[in-house]
Amino acid sequence: MLTTELKTLRYLWLVLACLPLLSGCAGLDAGRDLISGLSDTIFGEDDTSDPPAVLTEYQAELQVEVLWKASVGDGADKQFLKLIPAVQADRIYAADREGTLQARSTLNGDLIWESSSELAYSAGPGLGRDVLVMGCTSGEVVAYDIATGAQKWQTTVPSEVQAVPVIAKGIVIIRTTDGKVIALREADGSQVWLAENSVPALSIRGAGAPIVIDDSVMAGSANGKMQALQLSDGKSLWEATIAMPTGRSEVERLVDLDVDPVANRGAIYVSSFTGGTVSLSEVDGDVIWRNQDISSHAGISADFRYLYITDVHSEVSQLDQRNGASLWKQKELHNRQLTAPIVYDNYVVVGDFEGYVHWLSTSDGRMLGRTQITSSPIEAKPVIVDGTVYIYAKDGTLAALKAR
Repeated sequence: MLTTELKTLRYLWLVLACLPLLSGCAGLDAGRDLISGLSDTIFGEDDTSDPPAVLTEYQAELQVEVLWKASVGDGADKQFLKLIPAVQADRIYAADREGTLQARSTLNGDLIWESSSELAYSAGPGLGRDVLVMGCTSGEVVAYDIATGAQKWQTTVPSEVQAVPVIAKGIVIIRTTDGKVIALREADGSQVWLAENSVPALSIRGAGAPIVIDDSVMAGSANGKMQALQLSDGKSLWEATIAMPTGRSEVERLVDLDVDPVANRGAIYVSSFTGGTVSLSEVDGDVIWRNQDISSHAGISADFRYLYITDVHSEVSQLDQRNGASLWKQKELHNRQLTAPIVYDNYVVVGDFEGYVHWLSTSDGRMLGRTQITSSPIEAKPVIVDGTVYIYAKDGTLAALKAR
């Protein structure tokens, strides 16, 4: 039987072979759907040689209460998109792939406003002080009034927006599928600057959101490198190699940086699809440490001392921020296509492909509690605000949960 890695290579080569056959707008759309559909195959759903772990009963140490549930249209449907809810004040904002954008009360899930468009959303919302910004599959970037949902401006960038827009100091930072980092004015959507990166012949669908630290933008790319750019004009400050492509084929050389970087106390933490996890200095990009054994496409989170990472086998690990040493690993959720882990208080929270949300202990990774909010996969990373966990599933189910 094929191993997980060999099946991954087989399906990726299939896509690579098909891409030259696609031409024109219809071909590009077909290619986008084909590549996005790979996430289920690559990350476990169709892999019978290394199947997802079956959930077993255990003595729960906490009870999980579903405070409310609501529906946001079609959600991401069967696409791999970066539609992640965002919370500000007493409102939560979420969008579906068919152009529905909603603001709901964080208290009870009641609908405050809804905006509908003909656009196909692919990433967002990114929140500013007065606007929220959505990215689209066909390259549009649209800003809406955060209070009413009225459209404020719309502009077009060269290709699909694959990362949640980031807004800081009046500037909107966009990452596109063709390797560009673009800065737009929050007020009107006009372009401030553009930075380009080389894109490998084959890459995994998705992109990590940039982060802004003081006056610098830190952004990863599909070529395994992270760069720091000046927020005001896009001038390059430094570039660091996170992962070096190895192997003879394009598939074997995949080193995408698809996770959102995390910054804490002068260090930036980021993981590559195959090239391990790295800590960098914010100042100059120098590598502080490298853990070659743990790679991720799902994501990382951090508390005051530790990192929590969902690796390529959907096993959750705790790493020491000082040296990258692995302190524990939770293997009971192996290949359940987990989300990025989110940490709060003494808990680590992840969602899985069957709509379950799991609480783990930060001390040793043991299972503390779980609940199922839907039968649909959860791919968007959980959002934690004031002890409430907000979950958004691919079928559009939006839920607020509380651990007791």
